[in-house]
Amino acid sequence: MIDWLVNLDRALFVFLNGIHHPSMDPIMVFFSAKLVWVPLYAFLIYLLFKRFHKQGFIYLIAVLLAVGAADQLTSTLMKPGFERLRPCHDPELIEVTRVVDRCGGRYGFASGHAANTFMLAAFFVGVFADNRRMRWLFLWSALVAYSRIYLGVHFPGDVIVGALLGVTIGYGFFWSARKIADARAN
Repeated sequence: MIDWLVNLDRALFVFLNGIHHPSMDPIMVFFSAKLVWVPLYAFLIYLLFKRFHKQGFIYLIAVLLAVGAADQLTSTLMKPGFERLRPCHDPELIEVTRVVDRCGGRYGFASGHAANTFMLAAFFVGVFADNRRMRWLFLWSALVAYSRIYLGVHFPGDVIVGALLGVTIGYGFFWSARKIADARAN
């Protein structure tokens, strides 16, 4: 079963990575650039404090802890623990992998980009649950995750697992922050 999933993941990567156009390259590099995220998340933190005032600090601490958790889980534990080569480092795929920017570290399971963006999406969608427009954050996260495949640095399974971890961590930290904020309000 594991071999079947790995082979499916590799075949799906070759297919998705093979769908490209030179005009899309800078757009996908843009979506993967971490500094691009800063204005968006700074704006979301502004909205957090605008809505919750002093309670915003509870949510801010929670989201910062969640970023650390998602990042450390993928980068410090999973990547060196599983030692799954990135497609751009895989000797069997080097000839068919299209790397747009740079390859990155040796291992890629699970995607930290996917974990972090989906974690932030889940957290802020939870915080602003009454605002249906916030759901577009999941689209943003999906574009970031897809960009990692397009750029040749992650398998689809890397980003799927990263996304699932991110959503779990994001909602978990959101619910914890909400319980603390509610308890302090009473």
